[in-house]
Amino acid sequence: MYQRNNKYGNMINNTASLIVSGSGLSRYLEDIKKFPMLSLEEEYGLAKAWVEQGCRSSAHKLVTSHLRLAAKIAMGYRGYGLPISEVVSEANVGLMQAVKRFDPEKGFRLATYAIWWIKANIQEYILKSWSLVKMGTTSSQKKLFFNLKKLKNKIGAFEDGDLLPENVEEIARQLHVPADDVVAMNRRMIGGDVSLNATIKSDGETEEEWQSLLADQSEDHVEKFVHRDQTRERRSILLKSLTVLNDREKSIVLDRRLKEPPLTLEQLSEKHGISRERVRQIENKAIERLKDKVVEYS
Repeated sequence: MYQRNNKYGNMINNTASLIVSGSGLSRYLEDIKKFPMLSLEEEYGLAKAWVEQGCRSSAHKLVTSHLRLAAKIAMGYRGYGLPISEVVSEANVGLMQAVKRFDPEKGFRLATYAIWWIKANIQEYILKSWSLVKMGTTSSQKKLFFNLKKLKNKIGAFEDGDLLPENVEEIARQLHVPADDVVAMNRRMIGGDVSLNATIKSDGETEEEWQSLLADQSEDHVEKFVHRDQTRERRSILLKSLTVLNDREKSIVLDRRLKEPPLTLEQLSEKHGISRERVRQIENKAIERLKDKVVEYS
């Protein structure tokens, strides 16, 4: 494979300047809409040129065509008290890391692959920037930190102070974390949110509200093919993985995990002429075997 490290570093600096040199975030969000979307064939050709020849112009086109995706993901992380322009910049760095590692021969689109890198880079930036998170960075605390606000909105917990006991219990149940951790994290995050009606200066003179900079939340072209590719990829992996199971194991897994509504242990017990406990044992062992195979194919 072509040695791309030096050229890649220059490409990062050039692309990162897109947001720094503009006249404000609102202008930047408008400017990136001008970059054309890529067809599957165009994306594949550019990715091949970058991987095999180190073509910087190809890498640049791959990045710029996905800047809207990076910005939209970044907007989902507003409310942590950090400059949203910096969050967008971190999203762009994550996007470029994805381009650097993208293998077009894997069969899926760049956007599908890039989402993980973009989110990971944003979350790493937020964790480093929030002093409160440095008090604890276990996986459960990270999960709580990045999901607490969303779950509070979902269950209608809009209190400025401590959460109601029933809300604490519900959040702890959904995230599989101790209730005490939910209370502690909520207290540490109070005051970190930025009002969507707060004004900022967008270009040195004009003031506008944060909410005017929010990305369109309707599903766009990028999201559509990302979802399609992810579904197709998961289905392909699952179908290949099922070959490690015998007919009875396969039937039980499909009926319990993929059928809507899923069959109960009692129904499968009658269907296969075995006890419910035996059905449960077969299911658990089959799932463990599938996990190993899925990892192998992923």
